[in-house]
Amino acid sequence: MSVALQSLYVLASGGERALEQLDVTANNIANVNTPGFKKIFEEEMSQHIPNNKGDAYNLLIFPRFKATHVILTQGALKKTGNPLDLALKGEGFFAVKTKTGEVYTRNGHFFLSPDGRLIDANGNPVLSIDDQEIILNPDKPVTVTKDGVIYQGNERVAVLKIVNFQKIAPLGSSYYKGQGTPQATDAAVLQGYLESSNVDPVKEMVALIEAQRRFEMYGNLIRGLDRLNEKSNEIGRV
Repeated sequence: MSVALQSLYVLASGGERALEQLDVTANNIANVNTPGFKKIFEEEMSQHIPNNKGDAYNLLIFPRFKATHVILTQGALKKTGNPLDLALKGEGFFAVKTKTGEVYTRNGHFFLSPDGRLIDANGNPVLSIDDQEIILNPDKPVTVTKDGVIYQGNERVAVLKIVNFQKIAPLGSSYYKGQGTPQATDAAVLQGYLESSNVDPVKEMVALIEAQRRFEMYGNLIRGLDRLNEKSNEIGRV
């Protein structure tokens, strides 16, 4: 394998990382107005080949992503006045039941289904602390305390399941998968509020431009390397 071909692999790897960065940044921007959305950040690193004592065939440094992080800083709290809009002030997530299992979200834009179930924006049931779906009477007002207790009139209907994790992974659609054992949280539930996304659109636009330029740079270097190889081949034939 020639050194030039190794360089091509390194540049192609860098271009692939730039495309991934573009996708992540574009996703952050697309969710600027999604309640409870948390910014995703790709931690980058360089994969170095150990000291090879001058072996030119192994002089490679590949750019790669070390880990994907969800930035959990609190988003701004926006008052809506809708009694089924719930926001969490502090650490933690609402639990939601999906076809693939239990997932977690900070998006508290909830609704009532035709059969009275409390559901999220995707139509999935919100869970109570005892892992049951929450059934409400659509003809009675709903009150939710800061502790997550749901009342209709003087009747205590359910307690929202709110848990926290040391680490989470994004699943899409404002859902997250918890990693490790669920932990209790003292987050306060605010009725009639929604938590805004914690994405800064200006910073993300700057990051998007940087990723685009980075991808263009790798493309230009690959084209330059290709032209250099062509010239080398022409000299070799002379």
